[in-house]
Amino acid sequence: MVSNEQAVSRLQIVSPWVSLVARALLGGVLVFAGAIKLFDLRQSVIAVQAYQFPIPETWETILGYGLPVVEVLLGLAILAGLFTRWTALLAGLALVAYIAAISSAWARGLNIDCGCLTPGGILLTKDAKLGYALDIARDLGLLIIAAWLVRFQAPRWSLDAWLVAATTDGTASGLTDSTAEDTTIEMTTDLSNKKD
Repeated sequence: MVSNEQAVSRLQIVSPWVSLVARALLGGVLVFAGAIKLFDLRQSVIAVQAYQFPIPETWETILGYGLPVVEVLLGLAILAGLFTRWTALLAGLALVAYIAAISSAWARGLNIDCGCLTPGGILLTKDAKLGYALDIARDLGLLIIAAWLVRFQAPRWSLDAWLVAATTDGTASGLTDSTAEDTTIEMTTDLSNKKD
């Protein structure tokens, strides 16, 4: 039988690698999703308008122009491992909003392309239910990945690890978590030994 200490030890070995893959997946999808919309921001505005939310046209324009930029920036930060916990949290909140928007369109009987990994807009097909289900399932999967990164950020090959190592006291705001715990403990122990 595996003891708690063995389970924790295995998690400490495996989680940085899982987190590295999670960073690549989530960051890559966000960069791709934002980049394809950056080439046609007007179509991105049309995709937002297709949801028919009761918001002013100005906000639709702001969302249409702003979301692709935010997606690319969040994706790049996650890929680089910069403030991973916080960027993954923001990505997770965005995914919750996307799931709610898609669910709302589905519930109201709208036949639209969600505009998640495409420029988006109104569909010509009569039934978008399967598309909505697949979009929600994909976003739920990405949400699980984001939640993993909030819990276990990936210190391997990340700017977070560099920032932790570069600080004099071994801590950086939002950067010390269970996966970086060994580095933090070692640095803190070294500092306390120097003080003694």
